[in-house]
Amino acid sequence: MADVTRMFQHTDGTNAGQFGRLEWGMVATVALLWGSSFLWIAIGIESFAPGIVAWLRLVFGVAILSVLSRGRRMRIDRSDWPAIAVVGLIGNAGPALLFALAEQRVESAVVGMITGATPIVTLVLAIAIGTRSLRRVHIIGLALGFGGIVLMSAPNLTGEASSVLGMSFVFMAIVAYSINSVVLGPLQQKYGGVTVIKAAQMLGVVAMTPFGIEGLGESSFTWRSFGAVAILGIFGTGIARSMFANLIGRTGPARAQVVGYLVPVTAIVLGVAVLSETVSGWELSGLAIVLVGAFLTTRSAATPAPAR
Repeated sequence: MADVTRMFQHTDGTNAGQFGRLEWGMVATVALLWGSSFLWIAIGIESFAPGIVAWLRLVFGVAILSVLSRGRRMRIDRSDWPAIAVVGLIGNAGPALLFALAEQRVESAVVGMITGATPIVTLVLAIAIGTRSLRRVHIIGLALGFGGIVLMSAPNLTGEASSVLGMSFVFMAIVAYSINSVVLGPLQQKYGGVTVIKAAQMLGVVAMTPFGIEGLGESSFTWRSFGAVAILGIFGTGIARSMFANLIGRTGPARAQVVGYLVPVTAIVLGVAVLSETVSGWELSGLAIVLVGAFLTTRSAATPAPAR
């Protein structure tokens, strides 16, 4: 039980001040890479089953992080491996599979749009475990956020059963991302983003191997899909995730969620421009409301004093 409690210890980040050029540069880079990930997933599942896409992106992620950490010994305390497992299985392997499953049923622009709710879900989780206190501004933000989620989701939740299932996969992935954000901070501050994410994704590769094997019979090889998944794995899975871990370590999980404001914009632009997808006025209105709510939920708040 003590190990579980340690996973969710509070961290404000090493930089409690305003974002500087480094922080904003990390935000912009991660938002661009993650926002484009939904396009690469959509192209990947043209030929590959979701299990193959999930497995390959993690393999490529581990490969690039191994290059970046070449010569660096990966020493992680035994007591921290449960938290690493949470990051690897819930924060990486789970969403990798869930988003691929979702995009078989829902357009990539819509999936990317719904992820704008991640900062809201992260705050709810932080309040539930006692690492954040709740102010009036947060209550307003949560109310706006959930209202916006309903507007964004409604066109897909009232359609075919496959769309409803796809949206369920998206919401599950968002919850997984939120858990991941709360756990990452202390690990990054202790070991660094590259080391933590590399170790986590190695576990994710092992977890996704059965799904990858199962997906072989449903897949056919094309360079278009392979190239898309390679880009997804190297940049969106390896580099972006380790950079986001470093951002959380510097700014804390709540303020790092500013990335979530920009990811949906990138996903929408690429989905409409490259894949000729359509986004309804209701969905765009919902996104606008969610982003306002997300902005309010990331306002500063008093945090509980650490236990002595």
